[in-house]
Amino acid sequence: MIALHSCNLCPRRCGVDRLSGGLGFCRAGPLAEVYRYGPHHGEEPPLSGTKGSGTVFFSRCTLHCLYCQNHPWSQEGAGATYDESALTNLFRELDRVGCHNWNLVSPTPWLPQIQAAIVPLHQAGIRRPVVYNTSGFESTDTLAAAETLVDIYLTDLRYAEESSAHEGSGRADYVALAREALLTMWRQKGTLQLDAEGIATRGTICRLLILPGRADETIANLRWLAETIGPTIAISVMAQYTPAFRALQRPGWNRPISREEYDRVVEVATALDFDDGWIQDYEGDSPDELIGFAMPPGSAIK
Repeated sequence: MIALHSCNLCPRRCGVDRLSGGLGFCRAGPLAEVYRYGPHHGEEPPLSGTKGSGTVFFSRCTLHCLYCQNHPWSQEGAGATYDESALTNLFRELDRVGCHNWNLVSPTPWLPQIQAAIVPLHQAGIRRPVVYNTSGFESTDTLAAAETLVDIYLTDLRYAEESSAHEGSGRADYVALAREALLTMWRQKGTLQLDAEGIATRGTICRLLILPGRADETIANLRWLAETIGPTIAISVMAQYTPAFRALQRPGWNRPISREEYDRVVEVATALDFDDGWIQDYEGDSPDELIGFAMPPGSAIK
C-alpha cells in the first residue's frame, strides 16, 4: 500500500500520509470503509444478470456532488471499517452466493486495499469479473495501476461544460479528466464482451445521466463518444435524476428532467446508432424514496 504514504489516487493529488493519520479531501484513512454490500439487481442487464451484481458500496468519494443520493456514506462517511482479511471475506461471501461479479462502487480511495484483499482469492482459484464503478473523476495513473485488477469499467460522463461540472460537482476540470479517463479505460478493455448466458466478462460501459436543464450536454457527450470512440462502445442513458441533498435547495437542480429533455436525448442516441446499450424509461415524477436513503448499512446477503 505504498500509495497511501502520499495519496495521489485521484486527480486531487492531496499527497497526505494516510498511514500516519493524514486525511485528504475524501477523508479516507488506512482501512477500507464499506457502507453496504450484497447482490444488486438494478445495474445494467449484463451486470445484474439473474443472480445480481456483487455490489460493494464503499464509503468516501473523491467528488462531492450537490445532488448525491448516497451522501450519508459518500460524503458523510457512514459505514464500517474492514481490514484486509475482512474485505477478503466480503468478496468471498459475494462469490459464495453466486453474484456474477464484484462491483466496486466508488473504489478509487481504496484501490490498494481492494487489490490486496482480492489477491488471496485469486490464489485460491476464486475469481469473478471486477467492475470498476466510478464517477469518471479518475487519474490515468490510477487506472494504469488498476488495469490488471479490473475486467469491466462502468463509468460516468456527466457534463460537457466546465460551468456545469463546477456547479454540480465542484470540479470544472471534470469534463477533460473524465473524457481522458474514459479513453484510457477503452484502450484497456475495449468493447463489452458477454459469455454464453449474456453476462458481462470484460469491456467498457459509459453511463450518461441526463441532468435538468443540461440535456444538450448529454447530447454533446453522445456525439463526442460517437466521433472519438465510435458506435461500438456500450452506452447507458439514464433518466433517473432525482433532486437530493443540497440540490433540493438549488434552483435549476431541484427538479426532475422533463419529458422534452428526455425525448431530445433519446432521439440523438437513437440516430447515432450505437451498437450496444440501454436507454432508461422516462418515469416523470421523482419516487417518494431514494435508494440511497432507503438502503440500510451492512450486508444484504441472507
